[in-house]
This record gives sequence, C-alpha cells and structure tokens, in this order.
Amino acid sequence: MLEIGNTVVSFDLFEHKFCCDLSQCKGRCCVEGDAGAPLTKSEVETLNELLPKIRPFLSPKAIEVIDIQGVSYTDSDGDEVTSLIGNKECVFTYFDNDICLCALERAYNNGVINFPKPISCHLYPVRLEEYKTFTAVNIHRWECCRSAEVCGKQQSIPVYIFLKKPLIRHFGEEWYKALENAAESYFAEFKSVSN
Repeated sequence: MLEIGNTVVSFDLFEHKFCCDLSQCKGRCCVEGDAGAPLTKSEVETLNELLPKIRPFLSPKAIEVIDIQGVSYTDSDGDEVTSLIGNKECVFTYFDNDICLCALERAYNNGVINFPKPISCHLYPVRLEEYKTFTAVNIHRWECCRSAEVCGKQQSIPVYIFLKKPLIRHFGEEWYKALENAAESYFAEFKSVSN
C-alpha cells in the first residue's frame, strides 16, 4: 500500500491491467449488478439540476422512471444509487445497436453539460472507501469486465494509466503526479529485484 496525502492506494493500480473493450463487453457494467451506480450527495443534486438538459439524451423508458422515482434511490445497503429501468440498466444509458453507452457522457461530449458521469463510473475498476482519516483506493474485479482485463494485458495498460483523466478529475494533478512518481519507483524496484 502507498500513502499519498490522505489516501492509501493499493499497488494493484500499478500491477493490474485494464482497458475497456466495448466490442466484447457491450457495456454490461451499466446493465448488470444488484443496484444502480453509487452517487455522492452532490452528484444527486447535480443530476437533478442538469436533468432538463439531459432529458433529450434519455430513452422514453428512462424518462418515465425518473418522473416517477427520480434520478436516484437508496439501495439495500443504504447508499444513494442511480435509478434503474426494470431493475436492469441505469436510467442514464442508451443503446447503440447492441452496445450500452452513457447518455451523460454523450451530453458531456456534445458540450451540453459539464458533468461527464458519476465518479464511481468514471473511476471503475477503482473503488473508493472512506474512513475517518483516509480514503482507501482499491481495485474491484467484476466478471463482466473480464474482457477489459484481457485487453489491458494485451496492450500492457496498468489501471492508473487507463484511469488518468478520472483520477485527476477526482484527486487533482498534484496527487496524480505523486502516483506516477510512485509507479516509476515501484517498477524500478521490481526490475532491480527480478534482475
């Protein structure tokens, strides 16, 4: 484990390889699971504020669910999560042929909103766990993302490089630079031990 500021980072971010391969997984992470995507309180507020701008990017079924239930609900663990359509896909998804994609990301890429997606989605496979004095930064492994692990290994892309933009979005440039420096030291030490 590595300490950067008030975070404790797993070395899995250096060792674990990951690169989304939508042609293989079809965006299953937005459909499978036992609840919606985790949201912070401020993200729920942001989604409600942006909803008028997001609505044109949503499916009629998603709009129906949001009009009845709202953008989020409290799951069985007591966490706020995105609402679901028929207990399956997130309400902020759309399908392009058979691939499930993020309507929030589409609106963001079109310059309509300034919110790319919930940080829990943006950071995946990294998961954050808040403790009293620090935030744990770990890797989560999920069967539906197995193709991303295969693709990451083939292209030799560690998680911390694949997630550069979202890690900077959440923790800042200075934090990420410290992470990069730690990765360089880690791999240099690993090479010296293996030689």
